[in-house]
Amino acid sequence: MNDMTEGYHYHVMRRAIELIDASDEVLSLEELAAAMDMSPAHFQRLFTKWAGVSPKKFQQYLTLGHAKSLLHDHFTTLETSGAVGLSGSGRLHDLFLRWEAMSPGDYAKRGAGLTIYWGWFDSPFGLSLVMGTDKGICGIGFAAETGEEAAMQDLLSRWPNATFVEDPMFLRPWVLAAFAAQGDDHGKVPVYMIGSSLQIKVWEALMRIPSGQVSTYSEIARVIGSPRAVRAVGTAVGRNPVSWLIPCHRALRKSGALGGYHWGLPVKRALLAYEGARAEAGENAQTLSA
Repeated sequence: MNDMTEGYHYHVMRRAIELIDASDEVLSLEELAAAMDMSPAHFQRLFTKWAGVSPKKFQQYLTLGHAKSLLHDHFTTLETSGAVGLSGSGRLHDLFLRWEAMSPGDYAKRGAGLTIYWGWFDSPFGLSLVMGTDKGICGIGFAAETGEEAAMQDLLSRWPNATFVEDPMFLRPWVLAAFAAQGDDHGKVPVYMIGSSLQIKVWEALMRIPSGQVSTYSEIARVIGSPRAVRAVGTAVGRNPVSWLIPCHRALRKSGALGGYHWGLPVKRALLAYEGARAEAGENAQTLSA
């Protein structure tokens, strides 16, 4: 298992998020630190290292109305359907990605003839299961809410005819780049998308949503040329096998509700809050240096 510097903080952060959720008022640094059995100074350092902002500031990103404010202030209108195809490469959202889609014929084989390497890694969002082929990462799942066994069975079931080989060292360079500090260029992260034609169109649209911003299921349906297929789009978003890199957590309902999340809504909330906090911290840093 990888020992990424930010990864082991997540479970402490998860407990803090639960406390924040359970309180009707903003909790002070001292109250949160005491609940974590830490000194205020140590908890402040730990939390700020993970989130990029103080615990007090972070709480605003976890309010129940945060999704609605995201839609109001950070909604992304995606490119037209003609710009969303089944191939392409370039810098998407905040990471350098190089992606390739499996052909429909190969997808129909359900992984037959494909070797998929896998390994467990710490991530900023808890224990993650990462899978990849020679062409790139094809699966990222989070086990914080589902548990390790369920996460493993979930990804294994996507490609039942593939050959699976445990080899975390093969995947490690890609994983380090995938979970690196946002905005840094740690080399291209190859993503190999294994899905139906509709799913891949939806996943490509998701990759066009910048970090710290959100879109809606209906907007994604519009951009892929199927405006009436909102439910099918929602299903395809939920079936995204490459969490984080293909940012399905950035898709919300038009009402401002979070919608579902395959790996658990607490993880989705943490992902959105983490990105929002770090985006604001980055903007403030640029303003100060200007």
